[in-house]
Amino acid sequence: MKIIKSTLIFAAISFIGCKNIHKNSTDAKSTKFYVGTYTNKTDDSQSEGIYQYQLNKNGTIDSISLVAKTVSPTFLTKSFDGKYIIASNSKKEGTITSFLIQKDRLKEVSISNTDNDPCYVTINKDNYILTANYGSGTTNLHQIDENGVLSSALDTQQNKMSAPSKHPRQEKAHTHSCYFEPNSTNVISIDLGANKLIFGTIDTDFNKIVPNEFSELEMPAEAGPRILTFHPTKPWIYVVNELDATVTFIKKNITNNSYKIIQTVETLAKEDKDGNTAAHIEITNDGKFVYITNRGHDSVGVLKVLDSGKLELTQTISTHGKHPRNFALSPNNKFLLVANRDTNNICSFKRNEKTGELTFVSEVKAPKPVCILF
Repeated sequence: MKIIKSTLIFAAISFIGCKNIHKNSTDAKSTKFYVGTYTNKTDDSQSEGIYQYQLNKNGTIDSISLVAKTVSPTFLTKSFDGKYIIASNSKKEGTITSFLIQKDRLKEVSISNTDNDPCYVTINKDNYILTANYGSGTTNLHQIDENGVLSSALDTQQNKMSAPSKHPRQEKAHTHSCYFEPNSTNVISIDLGANKLIFGTIDTDFNKIVPNEFSELEMPAEAGPRILTFHPTKPWIYVVNELDATVTFIKKNITNNSYKIIQTVETLAKEDKDGNTAAHIEITNDGKFVYITNRGHDSVGVLKVLDSGKLELTQTISTHGKHPRNFALSPNNKFLLVANRDTNNICSFKRNEKTGELTFVSEVKAPKPVCILF
């Protein structure tokens, strides 16, 4: 069996659900983006699938239209050739769906089954797709061909508990996200329930996920890791922990392909933490600032990246809505857009590129938004 082992180079591209791996023109007067939603009908929302919006040069947002009807497309990613969008459909009997990008709509191409409750999807340059399944605690491996047709699941990685936890959300494995490390076939699975990161490699001869020699990294007790972001130039990873509302800084040893926790910081002052959980994380293109969202406190936290890689919380600002599950930086990093699920709105903030601080600009209505993809 031939296992591909690539030297990991942490480049400016990080393959994160709801984050575009291609850069739109920074000189355009407006930039279009897609919004994934929950489609369960409620009194205040009648979402039908994926919507398109437009971010204007001044930071205001315009609603364009519904572009694809599909069940609860809660995470979105785009193929490297820019032709297709893949959505994870969050339901008990899960699926992923591929769409051909057309001028004013997304044309459904293919549907493939996943395990239970998929909540995250990502793709690499070789058209391998990883899907994180919260309900079953698994990661599925698929492929997409040049015509946008999805394979059936090629392999499934089942995460397991390493130690018992008293937290009610950690009664079993719950995979929350998965990643291709930049410029490699190495993969990372984040498991909120098992409270750890799992490291593997894709064996491209057999289309299997196989464990690395350094295969797991335990997180602080009851942290509940959820999402990560890669530093654009350093071998550093930042993980947002949902359950205890913290961010963990992890440093990679490139020589032996191992990882070490360096720092864990709070996303809020202790007096504000009651009933709060952390949700999403992104890093700026220059690697100088990390942003996270707090649900309960309903805020965005701004963290400065110090020369050592450690983080320092510098600002907390209201998201002007409730339950900010996801957000995205605009391709030019001048704006940050937050999807507030429970108030059915998307809010834009202007970034101070020197200090990282945010200023509220505008908002627009959106039905149960949970993912923003430029």
